[in-house]
Amino acid sequence: METSLYERVGGGEWFVALVARFYAGVDADPVLRPLYPSDLREPQSHLAMFLAQYFGGPRLYDEMRGHPRLRMRHARFSIGIAEHDAWLVCMTAAVRGGGLSAADEADVLSYFASAARMLLNEEMPAGSSPGAGRTRLRLVPPD
Repeated sequence: METSLYERVGGGEWFVALVARFYAGVDADPVLRPLYPSDLREPQSHLAMFLAQYFGGPRLYDEMRGHPRLRMRHARFSIGIAEHDAWLVCMTAAVRGGGLSAADEADVLSYFASAARMLLNEEMPAGSSPGAGRTRLRLVPPD
């Protein structure tokens, strides 16, 4: 039976460190920083719990916050190409600083690329450049 990433990295502390590296990048990024609250401790805790759970750890996120509902939780934020790209730059740097094997790193980065694409909620008009004349596509949370 294959071990989970959570087990291979030694448990939750790896995810706490990953998220700390990520939020250090967010804190310095002019595109991302305005999307987050002034105090980053709560979002850091939530993200570390979610990622630990997603990659095979205990289901603490579900127990504390319910189903992740990523699209719904992020719908209130305007996430276009600039935000998507900035987020991936910060997360990629954080993952690459984590000492993963090449295979695990590729799997984790693939997950983040897919999740970031799924959270896009602004669309560029055909023929435009990133950030120019975006049309807002707001996602409405279910009742």
